[in-house]
Amino acid sequence: MTADTQTLDQDAVSAYLREHLPGFERLTGVTKFQGGQSNPTFLLETPAHNYVLRRKPPGVLLKSAHAVDREYRVQSALADTDVPVAKMHLLCEDDSVIGSAFYIMDHVPGRNFNLPSMEGVSVEDRGRIIDEMNRVLAALHEVDIDAVGLADYGPEGNYFERQVGRWSKQYKASETEDIPAMNHLMEALVEQRPEDDGQRTLVHGDYRLDNMIFDADKPECRAVLDWELSTIGHPFADLAAVIMQWQMPAGPEGRGMAGLDRAALGLPSDEAFIAAYCERRGLPEIEHFGYYLAFNFFRMAAIIQGVLKRALDGNASNPERAMKVGKYVPIFAQHGADALKR
Repeated sequence: MTADTQTLDQDAVSAYLREHLPGFERLTGVTKFQGGQSNPTFLLETPAHNYVLRRKPPGVLLKSAHAVDREYRVQSALADTDVPVAKMHLLCEDDSVIGSAFYIMDHVPGRNFNLPSMEGVSVEDRGRIIDEMNRVLAALHEVDIDAVGLADYGPEGNYFERQVGRWSKQYKASETEDIPAMNHLMEALVEQRPEDDGQRTLVHGDYRLDNMIFDADKPECRAVLDWELSTIGHPFADLAAVIMQWQMPAGPEGRGMAGLDRAALGLPSDEAFIAAYCERRGLPEIEHFGYYLAFNFFRMAAIIQGVLKRALDGNASNPERAMKVGKYVPIFAQHGADALKR
């Protein structure tokens, strides 16, 4: 049977929220967000307040994937830090309510930019928005994980070692064709791994402009979204993830900046963004950046391979888009192989 990721049992949700969410009266509307491929996400409208419900997809899932409980925990922990997040309300781990675990958070109104070119935004504000993205990233990596109760949010040891191992296994579990560049990356990322420099911070795991909500009028971030891949790890993985995204083709499919006249658009170069981040954190120039970039291309290839596999199995959150992004697996893999050479 094909799992239904497009609808919610509104009666079941309403009954649960009336019992567990203070101030909840009734639903006046439910709308599924079309963005994102992993955890189906819904806008819940009520007479007094709007919420967001984010759930695990139904069906058989890869082990450790779709961890909504971790998303809920990390955003709760960041509530009083310099990292803007939505207010968390409740976590339901009882699959019998709607068929899978879910959590409820505030709906954060504002602007969301699917493309870094930010059409319709002034040249000056584009630069300010990207600088705010840089500020939030640096703030994320300066969070005192002991003080916010996240010291145990990820295992000890070399982050890249365990991540390459994890995503290699995930990729193999969802592999649908032989891609030589991915085979090469899985070996080379082990062989060329830099020595651990001791940095151990909270990392988002999918830090991109389109995973952020900005104020409707100001270049100010109001919430960072989609924390499914967050863990305790190495901050340069997040930084390189931003640069990886920007190196993809411009437009709705690649959502990158390749070929754009960044200066004319008010957008920084890769080097300027990295320098601003290092200045904010008091860091010297970053060595082995090609490795961190290659790692991100590899991990993204593994992620979208999983998206493709879910589409083929009939339980993707957005099946049509899943099939489209699945075509990027060999492209990301080749970009990763090329980054390792630089």
